[in-house]
Amino acid sequence: MSSTFWAFMILASLLIAYCSQLAAGTCEIVTLDRDSSQPRRTIARQTARCACRKGQIAGTTRARPACVDARIIKTKQWCDMLPCLEGEGCDLLINRSGWTCTQPGGRIKTTTVS
Repeated sequence: MSSTFWAFMILASLLIAYCSQLAAGTCEIVTLDRDSSQPRRTIARQTARCACRKGQIAGTTRARPACVDARIIKTKQWCDMLPCLEGEGCDLLINRSGWTCTQPGGRIKTTTVS
């Protein structure tokens, strides 16, 4: 095989690796599964990939994956990362396993951390 071929292969590999990397401080949703088999209830599971800066960890801001201060996760003060949409109220679950977002109309969305 010629050296030109190998140079092309190395360049292509580097380009693929570079393009698949996230910018520092950003996240992307990798998988999103919804289960609506139960009446009046939808269970959603989401996996995100984040490239967080030092002192940050993957979390949720305004109902989207985001890099947040690691202290929030360690102390389980979930509402400090502003996980709910604008106009919604945030409350910690009693056992700090997650939070609820309450809409003005009374609808409640519960999020648990696993």
